[in-house]
Amino acid sequence: MSAYPRLLGDIGGTHVRLALQSEAGGPITCIRTLALAAHADLEAAIRAYLAAEDAAARGLWPQTACLGVAAPVLGDRIQMINAPWSFSNEGLRQSLGLQQLRCLNDFTVLALALPALPDSDLRQIGGGAVQPRMTKALLGAGTGLGVSGLLPTPDGGWVPVAGEGGHVSLPSANEAEDRLIQALRARFGHVSAERVMSGSGLVLLYETHAALAGRAAASLTPAEVTQRGLAGSCPLCRAALHNFCEWFGAISANLAVTLGAQGGLYIGGGIVPKLGDFFEQSGFRRRFDDKGRYSAYLGAIPVFVIHSDYPALLGASLARLDV
Repeated sequence: MSAYPRLLGDIGGTHVRLALQSEAGGPITCIRTLALAAHADLEAAIRAYLAAEDAAARGLWPQTACLGVAAPVLGDRIQMINAPWSFSNEGLRQSLGLQQLRCLNDFTVLALALPALPDSDLRQIGGGAVQPRMTKALLGAGTGLGVSGLLPTPDGGWVPVAGEGGHVSLPSANEAEDRLIQALRARFGHVSAERVMSGSGLVLLYETHAALAGRAAASLTPAEVTQRGLAGSCPLCRAALHNFCEWFGAISANLAVTLGAQGGLYIGGGIVPKLGDFFEQSGFRRRFDDKGRYSAYLGAIPVFVIHSDYPALLGASLARLDV
């Protein structure tokens, strides 16, 4: 039986992006973005998508699927971290009538796309040239903080890293960051990187700056914190953005030295690409390079911000299903 059409999915904490691929190496088509909160569970979202595409009548009902999910994938039962959905991989496969269904962490899927991304989809921020056939590092902030990497194999292929690096402890480099972490620790106990390097994290940084300044915080969304910070209309929002960018540099550098990412560090997710010039001119690269005896090592590593609409769907189209 044919492995196509293949259903492709990027299941984040806020949005569900779905598409179809009719043949191996063929174009990715029928791309739609659904609001996760508008559907009871993943199966309901997929069925709504397939109905909107009239997939059964058009001969597009998928035979196989690869879904990137913002969750640890450790067995058949998958529980999303930043969304209320939980499902059985095998149960979903049977219910949808699929021959094969492979679920991977969403950043594991995104990592698979890195070698296939065109240069036009990448904006370089410092560093030198990509070293061929060397490890690539990946992270990105959105509803949460996703982390992965891509390791070269002797046969010329790549193996993605499946981890939960967004939950490493947030490091401090100075007294100002000490005060922010101390205030966050009083609220949450453990302060992970994701706690501040995410949409909700931008709001927390703004609220924490307000509390430390003895000022009342307004009720703002992540988009409003970003907008006011970029415009410079709110000093507390702008301070939150600066902290976000500098901590992004520190966590990125830790990932890069851990993986030996001479093949480049890549930044995905929904937040950083929207920061544009602000991110490039922020303290991100300074903090990325600031590693004492290893500053020259970090300084040579190129950093790329991914400016592509649906890179994880590309990764899902390239994933093997027979493993």
